[in-house]
Amino acid sequence: MRYAKIVAASLLIAMAALGLSVATARAEGNVHKVNHVIIIMQENHSFDNYLGALPYAPGSPYHAGACKNSDHSCVDGLTCTFDESGNLNCSNSNLDDDNSVVSSFHDSNYCPGPDLQHDWQGSHGEANFLSPADALVSTLNDGFVLVNDLTEQIDTTESPTGDDTMGFYTQDDLPFYYQLAQTFAIDDRYFCSEVGPTFPNRSFEMAATSFGHVTTNEIYPPGVNPANPFIVNNSDGYQPVTGSIFDLLDAAGVTWLNYAEDVPTSPIFQGNHSTFLAAHVRQIFNNVLIKSYNPTANNFFTDAANGTLPQVSFIDPSFSPGQVLTPAGPIFNGVSGGFETDEHPPWDIRAGEYVTSQIIGAVRKGPNWKDSVIFLTYDEHGGFYDHVAPPAASQGGALNPDGIDPGLCEDLSNPPASLLPGGGAECEFSESDVAAICATFFTPETAPYPAECANFNQLGFRVPFIVISPFAKPHYVSHTVGDHTSMLAFIEQRFLPKGSHLTLRDKNANRLQDMFDFNHSPSLNAVISTAPAPVLGEHDCPFP
Repeated sequence: MRYAKIVAASLLIAMAALGLSVATARAEGNVHKVNHVIIIMQENHSFDNYLGALPYAPGSPYHAGACKNSDHSCVDGLTCTFDESGNLNCSNSNLDDDNSVVSSFHDSNYCPGPDLQHDWQGSHGEANFLSPADALVSTLNDGFVLVNDLTEQIDTTESPTGDDTMGFYTQDDLPFYYQLAQTFAIDDRYFCSEVGPTFPNRSFEMAATSFGHVTTNEIYPPGVNPANPFIVNNSDGYQPVTGSIFDLLDAAGVTWLNYAEDVPTSPIFQGNHSTFLAAHVRQIFNNVLIKSYNPTANNFFTDAANGTLPQVSFIDPSFSPGQVLTPAGPIFNGVSGGFETDEHPPWDIRAGEYVTSQIIGAVRKGPNWKDSVIFLTYDEHGGFYDHVAPPAASQGGALNPDGIDPGLCEDLSNPPASLLPGGGAECEFSESDVAAICATFFTPETAPYPAECANFNQLGFRVPFIVISPFAKPHYVSHTVGDHTSMLAFIEQRFLPKGSHLTLRDKNANRLQDMFDFNHSPSLNAVISTAPAPVLGEHDCPFP
């Protein structure tokens, strides 16, 4: 009842008071020609870090912005020129702690480390260094260097390439990703869902809310032992009041699987009981543990080759360094060595690119390609610089998607107590992170959420977003604002009953359908290459 009132009130405000509406980008043709949606979500890179140099790539079909909305050959990337030696010199910059200017630079380090700052308070500080809680009101993107100098990468000396946050990669570094971006459709106004780290952003991807959580310290739901998350039958998962996309898919009889290299993400919301794991979790390559959940089930590559992919697939990379890369494909070898393939610093970005190329290539070669859509994106910016200010979230003018404020988690873990502000499971770290940038948030269980504190009404920083599909418009740049819930809105429109949604966020999310031509399948015969395999000992890898 409480949520229904919030939705009704928000809709009345949107229509009657503010006159807000969602500008829906329209596709050419019928979205129901899509029979398979595949989401590949990697880790921790901003748009400028990976694709900011895209308009300057040799032979690129694109030119640099600022871009008119109608110019779909324009990329709003970094502002650069070539010097006499052919090197990119970029004017995008941040101030350092000695008042010197640090400009964006080509980073030759594929294993940047230590990891950059990207938690709730750090990310808001990167958006507005002097007043993090005011990031939505005034987003300056001025704190990337200063925040990281104070926290994760403390300077001992200064150099033009010493601040990894300002680094960017080029086509020479990420040839496969640059080929995808120049062959298919990209969006240079796609943002992660929250100004913050992995768990809340992946929560938006799966549940269209983080239901009060702001930190990855709470990624393991009640019952899971963080020291050994592979133990099964000990958790029912988080239980958001509004449910998850998995609940909606199951209710509608839509087939879906979570293919994973080591730790699948769907149990965060569905629990890790044997019956669920057997029904919905599959190995990507060769993982003996995941194989044991359902010994007769195929892995991703067999399903792709046989044309038996489900209607919706969620692809999880390895989140630990347990992949040994062989000519036959990566083999999970436990956490004792090998490559981590999620691209999370300080792990080799080319390891993730290599595995992602194999996954996408398998779909391209298989029978399901003709009616598939692959979304390739990143959960959040990872502390890397981006020059575009994150906009307000499209959620009908509401402060948050579901009536739940940051640090005041609510869920169905132990009703009615867990339905009270701050009563949700595993919320203590979020409370302290929220208070770190808003001193008036000091009695979270009893006081109203302060209006001056940051809420869930701002998207996070831009992240790469590429649509790989026969329906993707070739070498096309969308400038339509989207976030992770745009993928949910796309799935809901295609597979679920009309009007299906989880929260105000996916209800109002743009489906980014200007990136598609369902009438003509213009990219049906597009050629997709394979990324080069990473080599230990090159490009400062592995990080010490």
